[in-house]
Amino acid sequence: MGAGWAGAALRGLEWVGYPALAGAAFCLLALGVVTWLPALAAVAAALHRWRRDDDTRVFTGVIAAFPGYWRALWRHALLATAAPAAMLAAIAFLAGRPEPIAVPLLAVQVGGLAAFAVYHLALAAVAGRDPDDPAGWRARALVFGFGSPRRGLLLLAALLLAPLVALPLAVGPALFGPTLPVLAALVLLDREDPSH
Repeated sequence: MGAGWAGAALRGLEWVGYPALAGAAFCLLALGVVTWLPALAAVAAALHRWRRDDDTRVFTGVIAAFPGYWRALWRHALLATAAPAAMLAAIAFLAGRPEPIAVPLLAVQVGGLAAFAVYHLALAAVAGRDPDDPAGWRARALVFGFGSPRRGLLLLAALLLAPLVALPLAVGPALFGPTLPVLAALVLLDREDPSH
């Protein structure tokens, strides 16, 4: 029974350790600012291989997968880095405005930011799961992120709750903020298409 408990404890620790290692690799790669999207796709690829093939080389897997995703996503990443900065600036500007029109405009900006986040999480998960089909990533990400309101809300909840869940750890939001939503997205993708 002790070996059973020890084995179960070790398997449970894997669900903390490997996402943390993937998060550390993400933080390292995302230092380039515009590299966050290819880094997130590389995290999805490494975590997918870990879940599917029991490949425990998660940190080096993220680093190794990054160049391929950078080549495929760098243009998109440039635009995807500028867009939320513009939306956040608009939100900050509108939040302090007393005019009645500011409220619906603020709601549009917040909704746009939420849709942006869900789409890019879906894009990273789809790309990580199917690295050989870059032409189909965007369309599949749109369907995956927005084809079902329930699934879209689950992805948004994962994005919002992951940093909060990791707050008790000093660097938890940095390590688990990107990886827990990616894991949630991969689980949802597996439910949608278990053949992978």
